Amino acid sequence: MIPYGKHTIDDDDVAAVTNVLKNAFLTQGRQVPVFEKALCDFTGAKHAVAVNSGTSGLHLACIAAGVSKGDIVWTSPNSFAASANCALYCGGSVDFVDIDPLTRNLSVDALTRKLQEAERLERLPKALVLVHFSGSSCDMKAISQLTGHYGITLIEDAAHALGAKDAAGNWVGGCQFSDMMVTSFHPVKSITTAEGGAVLTNDKSLADNIRLHASHGITKQPEQFSESERQQPWFYAQQSLGLNYRLSDLHAALGISQLKKLHNFVEARREKARIYQDALASLPVKLPLFDANSAWHLYVIELTEHDRTAVFNLLRSKGVGVNVHYIPIYHHSYYKKLGFSSSDYPCCEKYYANALTLPLYPALTADMQVEVINILHEVLS
Repeated sequence: MIPYGKHTIDDDDVAAVTNVLKNAFLTQGRQVPVFEKALCDFTGAKHAVAVNSGTSGLHLACIAAGVSKGDIVWTSPNSFAASANCALYCGGSVDFVDIDPLTRNLSVDALTRKLQEAERLERLPKALVLVHFSGSSCDMKAISQLTGHYGITLIEDAAHALGAKDAAGNWVGGCQFSDMMVTSFHPVKSITTAEGGAVLTNDKSLADNIRLHASHGITKQPEQFSESERQQPWFYAQQSLGLNYRLSDLHAALGISQLKKLHNFVEARREKARIYQDALASLPVKLPLFDANSAWHLYVIELTEHDRTAVFNLLRSKGVGVNVHYIPIYHHSYYKKLGFSSSDYPCCEKYYANALTLPLYPALTADMQVEVINILHEVLS
């Protein structure tokens, strides 16, 4: 079976992890700070906090944004559930903004209408979680201009988009138009640490808040203590109710090694996306917009004449591990209980009804991609 996504690990990655295994510190050693600095160097962000998953990063970003009971967070329904769950973890509530049918990202037009209505009802969101679907950046400049006077915290969910640029050529993660960016290092993402994630920001106070809450809410910083406490060299103190979301040195060492290859990984994905664009143009499908700045985490087509379930099953039977990204969050049983209606998100519904994710990852060989293309032509012609 040719999977839709797969990690790429080489001897340098194995050596990096092995070196940590031979050292004194498997966690809370030197590797995590080095990885965080490398992320800042790559993206241009001033601060990075590495954590144990992208989901943890989203939760911490909502904590740092001050989301609590009575607050609302808006996000895209076309995402993994973590993009919405992070608000609920903080005691807040969540709502969705429909997607743009071309970019499949959150629609700026839909957001404009929803903000106007929310202002009228005095129900503006505390934060927006902006999902860069498939690796293409949302229109962050337009969203920042639209939301700036409302004081809404902007959190980029860039789990798909490390290594991407926005329309202006800024690296995703530099936070030029947002307060925080969260990324993921799950094995199918741009780079992997096995499991892991990070929160990037240009605001030191946000970074300090995130770092504190990622490590039990405990600090060892002497400036936080009384004079008598400073005399006790072993002293540490819990400042808030935090969590254990730290990344280990093993994971960070793998991330450092992988980050050195990020440019090559993204270019390989981009080239394979170009091949799909050309090879599938004659088929009865809607192809994604080709974004030369995208990290191309996913390549998703939309069927226009065929039953998606039948095509899905047939492709799987022929060894093509297609998938569907995503089941809209409001379709999940948990969210159905919260009263969401599919009719409120017509563009997302239409997209979901026909979406099919094709294999795309750096290690996808030319022969494997030709096989996928030939089988698609056989099935859809």
